[in-house]
Parts: sequence; C-alpha cells; structure tokens
Amino acid sequence: VSGESLRVRLEERGRLPVKDVVRILTDIVDALAYAHAHGVVHRDIKPGNVLTQRSHALVTDFGVGQALSAALPAAGATTSGLAIGTPAYMAPGQLAADPAADHRVDLYAVGLLAYELLSGEAPFAGASPTATMAAQLTRDPPPIESVRPDVPPGRSAIIRDCLAKDPEL
Repeated sequence: VSGESLRVRLEERGRLPVKDVVRILTDIVDALAYAHAHGVVHRDIKPGNVLTQRSHALVTDFGVGQALSAALPAAGATTSGLAIGTPAYMAPGQLAADPAADHRVDLYAVGLLAYELLSGEAPFAGASPTATMAAQLTRDPPPIESVRPDVPPGRSAIIRDCLAKDPEL
C-alpha cells in the first residue's frame, strides 16, 4: 500500500495541526470500529502502522489481530501470559497479559497515538523500554492541553479517557 507512515511524518515534520489529527483519528477509529464489529482486535496501533494517503489515513498490519482472533476461543480475547504488540503502544492490561484485555486496548493505543501526533512526542517515552512500560503502568501523562494549548477541551477529554489505566472508567 502506498502512502507515508505517521512515524515518518512525525520524524520529518514534528507535531501535526489539530485539524489534521482529528481527520486522521476519525479514519483510524472508523477502521477499528469495523474490525471490532467483526471480532478483530488490532493490538498494535502505532504511528508506523498508519499510512496517510492524500486526505485519508489507512490502518495497516492487522496480521497479529486477525491471527489471534482466529486462534482464540472467544473473539477478541487474550490468553493469559501472552502480551502481543509494541510495548510503547500497549495498554496496561495488554502489558500485563490480562486475559480480560479486549478491544479497549486499541482505544488506549489511539489515545497514545493522538497524544503523540499532537505533541510530537510519545507521552511515556522513557530511557529504556522497561522505563517506558513502567511509566505506562504507573503514571498519567501531562494533560495534552498543557503541552498543546490549542487542543480544544473536548478533544483533550477524549484523549484523557482513552488513556485511563482502568478500561472500565
């Protein structure tokens, strides 16, 4: 599939305009809603797995999600002891291989992605992968509006909700 990954776009241009982020996230959430309705949890939403092509964002690399969904007895479930994804973009329950982890791990990753697209930096960037994972499990990122004051309050609240440590909240 042709297109520029969001990873390349972030590296070349830094943070994106709010209107572009809203458009991109709308496409991503739409793709995830379709996948979730069909019992597929992506489990690896990150800048490198989203391509931009003209005015559209395309979610790529559904391979892990599709394979797991086909192999597991309950659609979208995770097996105990199995953490799948890129650690810097995994939800706390996903990092802990929580058997109750479901489609909400993708929503957490959307929150991480939104934060990074708006700020130009991952919210839990640590000196090592272990430090990044520990931060994800124990800290909340600074509110996006403190890093990017032009983010409307409603958008900021959505990002905060996506990044809730407890998916029930």
